[in-house]
Amino acid sequence: MDLLKDPVNDRQVKTLKPPPHRPLSRNLMFPDKLKNKPDWKLLRDHLQKEGRIAKEDLFKLVADCNKLLKNEGNVLYLQDPLTVVGDIHGQYYDLLKLLEPKVGGNPENTKYLFLGDFVDRGSYSIEVIILMYAIKLNFQNSVYFLRGNHECRQLTAFFNFKEECLYKYDQETYEMLMDSFDLFPLACIINSKFIAIHGGISPDLKSIEDIKKIERYHEPPRQGLFCDLLWSDPVDQEQGHLDTAWKSNEVRGCSWFFGGESANKFLQRNNLISIIRAHEAQLDGYRMHRWNGGQDFPVVITIFSAPNYCDVYNNRGAVIKFENNTLNIQQYQYTPHPYLLPNFMDIFTWSIPFVAEKITEMLYHILQTDIQDDDEQISESDIQQFKQLTKQAGLQKQSTTGSSQGAQKNTEKLKNKIKFVSTMMKMQRTLREERESIIQLKGACPDKRLPRGILMKGKDAINDQLADFNTAKSVDLINEKMPYAQIPQESIQIKKPSTQRKK
Repeated sequence: MDLLKDPVNDRQVKTLKPPPHRPLSRNLMFPDKLKNKPDWKLLRDHLQKEGRIAKEDLFKLVADCNKLLKNEGNVLYLQDPLTVVGDIHGQYYDLLKLLEPKVGGNPENTKYLFLGDFVDRGSYSIEVIILMYAIKLNFQNSVYFLRGNHECRQLTAFFNFKEECLYKYDQETYEMLMDSFDLFPLACIINSKFIAIHGGISPDLKSIEDIKKIERYHEPPRQGLFCDLLWSDPVDQEQGHLDTAWKSNEVRGCSWFFGGESANKFLQRNNLISIIRAHEAQLDGYRMHRWNGGQDFPVVITIFSAPNYCDVYNNRGAVIKFENNTLNIQQYQYTPHPYLLPNFMDIFTWSIPFVAEKITEMLYHILQTDIQDDDEQISESDIQQFKQLTKQAGLQKQSTTGSSQGAQKNTEKLKNKIKFVSTMMKMQRTLREERESIIQLKGACPDKRLPRGILMKGKDAINDQLADFNTAKSVDLINEKMPYAQIPQESIQIKKPSTQRKK
């Protein structure tokens, strides 16, 4: 792993090591001693330094892992000890924290179940996938994946994973990874008493056999059991009450809300204790839905493993650790990561607001030369003085042309131009001075839309939007919906295995 050269010794931050200069070579990534398996520890350290791997090596890694995924059934069967992980969302450096012995456990001696949503939102989804696939190839009987709602073509095109693939590799790589996501299993039975899924249950889910019958090797549909397993949510109500057994999920734009009545019926019918799922950001990294009373075991447990989600939520991450039929929650804080401009923006595009501000200032001075302080918003007295001057000019023009009405119109037009440019200056100044805060806020808004009017309200309003978990979640709520834009739903066609393999 050759680091970038510094021939003139002008690197500004000497304590920060430069990233690797070249992709990791194949003989290091797939050493002979591991019998064609990737060296996951070397990969982990290489990616942590912002290194890359060659496209052909990535394709080999994914192809080898696909053989394992394809042979797994829709429903996995696992026993403890087991660590269950929620959403990761491209937060590679938090994933490294999760894999430490004191948090989730060393993969060499820990069994893992990941509940999906490996990609999108964070800037290191490629790195997350590379490391996860490498670990699975090394520990085939102790590392398992379930599919999340973000492992699909529609969401990855709407959010930033497709853009990340195009930035770091190309369209072919993106399509290859989408085909791989089509192979992920959908559910897991733990200790014969818990069902683990990404989203939630469905009106179409009567028994575990219904999940086994799903043809999973394609893009998830917008409705039905397959969709609901990835998208449905427990109702946000302390007792789990709903007026009806199922309520349309307007937050997601698809699927359902389910409450205590539906959940308890499903669990009793299938002789299960609880539903373990991910899919929703939680302030503490987890939430226990004790709909049957405080002393009873939670009907639903939500686990979320992406701390400080989108760099703005200020939440903890958490994992569930099963051992000897005992369930424990392990929380952890976020880990600092290298800074990237949003949406993999280049420095020229990033600098456009600064250039626009200077151009606006020039236009402002052209229209109003009497303003002494260009940082001060135009006042009403300035407008009145300007109006009198232009009125005198209009009277003089009226004596020669007899067109006072035209002069008045010109005066109003010019006044409006000055007010408009003044407003633009305030917005541009906010954009420049609060650049870092705006970038943070946009981290929660991958559709590149800030809350309406936020720039006009200035610094305090921006900081208020970033103040706490609930506000960040409220701002980001629109992004929890399934996009309405139709993405071509191409997928690979693979014959479903005739038998379900139990683990």
